[in-house]
Amino acid sequence: MRLSIFILVFLTTLAIYSLANYYICIRGIQAFTITQPLKKWYIIAYIAISYSFFLGMILERTASSAFSEWVFRIGTFWLPFMLYMLMALVLVDLVRIANHFFNFLPEINQAFKFNIGLITVSLVTAIIIGGHINAMTINVKNIPLTINKKVEGNQGMRILMASDIHLGALIGENREKHLLDIINAQKPDLVLLCGDLIDSEIEPVIRKNLGKHIQEIQTPMGVYAITGNHEYIGGIKKSLPYLKSINIKMLLDSVVTLPNGVQLVGRNDRSSAGFDKNSQKPLTDLLANADHERPIIVMNHQPYNLDEAVNENVDLHLSGHTHHGQMWPFNYITKAMFELSWGYLKKGNTNFYVSSGYGTWGPSVRIGNRPEVVVFDIKFDK
Repeated sequence: MRLSIFILVFLTTLAIYSLANYYICIRGIQAFTITQPLKKWYIIAYIAISYSFFLGMILERTASSAFSEWVFRIGTFWLPFMLYMLMALVLVDLVRIANHFFNFLPEINQAFKFNIGLITVSLVTAIIIGGHINAMTINVKNIPLTINKKVEGNQGMRILMASDIHLGALIGENREKHLLDIINAQKPDLVLLCGDLIDSEIEPVIRKNLGKHIQEIQTPMGVYAITGNHEYIGGIKKSLPYLKSINIKMLLDSVVTLPNGVQLVGRNDRSSAGFDKNSQKPLTDLLANADHERPIIVMNHQPYNLDEAVNENVDLHLSGHTHHGQMWPFNYITKAMFELSWGYLKKGNTNFYVSSGYGTWGPSVRIGNRPEVVVFDIKFDK
């Protein structure tokens, strides 16, 4: 039953994707007066580029290499180009329809169509380039907090949180090294990685020896991580051993008490039930033996059911996953899906933060939000 649903969803998505690309392709031929024999090569090139995303995914899963990586990279950049080109062409056609009734445009000859086509392609290309630059520019956000609980020793603590790094075919050593540089500059007491450290497929991670800079992180209280949905999509039986091998303490529905008495709770990703039948445990069970006189910090990749943390008197709840839509207007979808799509919220006595993420899924393009790591300067004051 689940397989048939997946096939139906995939075929529906592929049909919509194909129709959108057909529309863009035809409008390109009309705008730029592409005729034979150039038209044949234009269509061949268009099909090759527009479906390179799917080909790249297949190659990355079956035969990961530098070639498959570049095919996948081209395909991922086509996705936002297709999205914004589609939106722009729909807008142009709406203006054309309005002009049919009100006749406010000058004569629409071939030169006019060519100029509009050139302007549209140029604007969309500029948006994608700007979004790529934005995606590569990491924002370090600092949030001061006071938690009215007692700890041992120093009454202050600096925690650096990063989520959705997505190491793999597209995000490689340079981005990983940049994260290490940020961590070294911020000098946190504790580093928390809130899921999706790996971008689905483990093969390019192993092939490029990614994670070696993660091993260089040195903090007084260590580096802890949880699973995200992408670790399960790529195969948790491959991902988890690799993550454990690179100086990361994985918390899967488990609790650890830090040297200062802070209780750190790492939740298994909620998508685990669909992949290995190992459902996420209720937070109530995980905190059954917790000392509520001491601070409680929960790492939970997907920010669903915030009230669960409020009811358990959690002090700080950290999530990622949403990317805040990554590209406008998808932020409206994540806002509709999640009570908190990005940023800080205090609910009851619980402080929530949902990160927009360090990396990206698919295209290295962000429009409407910033990539980030978040530094919490916490003061404990009983």
